[in-house]
Amino acid sequence: MNHTRQQDLQRIAHQEALLQFPAFDKRTAWELGVRLKDACQAAGVATTIEVRLGRATVFLYAMPGTAPNNADWARRKRNVVEMMDRSSYAVGLLGEEEGVSMEVAMGLPLGDYASHGGAFPLRVKGTGCVGVATLSGLPSREDHSLVVRVLADMCGVAVAEVALDL
Repeated sequence: MNHTRQQDLQRIAHQEALLQFPAFDKRTAWELGVRLKDACQAAGVATTIEVRLGRATVFLYAMPGTAPNNADWARRKRNVVEMMDRSSYAVGLLGEEEGVSMEVAMGLPLGDYASHGGAFPLRVKGTGCVGVATLSGLPSREDHSLVVRVLADMCGVAVAEVALDL
């Protein structure tokens, strides 16, 4: 299905509003990491998966078939979420809309920030952003969509309610 940047930005805002946990701790972070790994295996794709709570990495797994730079991409995308409290894909799309990337607009080193899809803020209802879930290894939109699919399942939200493609 065809999609526009504006449609994706609207859907991502909807995702970020709906995909919130009642609570999130290290056990939940580990469960999320395992579910992301299982979803990637079921889809037959290789990614590097990182789940952080606060600024601590709780789950990190580089699946067979990934390259060493996937972990670095995950770190750079995660840094975007930790700075902006928005999904890395949304930040990248906003930069495209404005004609200048967040990295350039804010004078950030490209070696430390990448506003490409795959990192999503982990929110707790009434608290806000408490961590980040990141995938690296697929095209931006696919990394983002896979994270959203797993988060929707864990948060009890129908995937159709938050999918990028309606």
